Amino acid sequence: MPKTRATASPAVKKAKKAKAQPTQEEIALRAYHIYLERGSTPGNPFEDWLRAEQELTEGVSKPRRKSKVVSIAA
Repeated sequence: MPKTRATASPAVKKAKKAKAQPTQEEIALRAYHIYLERGSTPGNPFEDWLRAEQELTEGVSKPRRKSKVVSIAA
């Protein structure tokens, strides 16, 4: 009887590397940066949250500008 190569079952094969879901803290920080990028003007926090979550989940490849935080305290 000829030797056959053992093949791994689909369950044993390495799964594709799944992206880790962003934490709530990461989403909140990105939403805050979106707010700062808007010039700290009023907006819709829910929309900022959704945008942040989408960007982090999809791994948006557009480069993010570093937000310049200016303190008004003297």
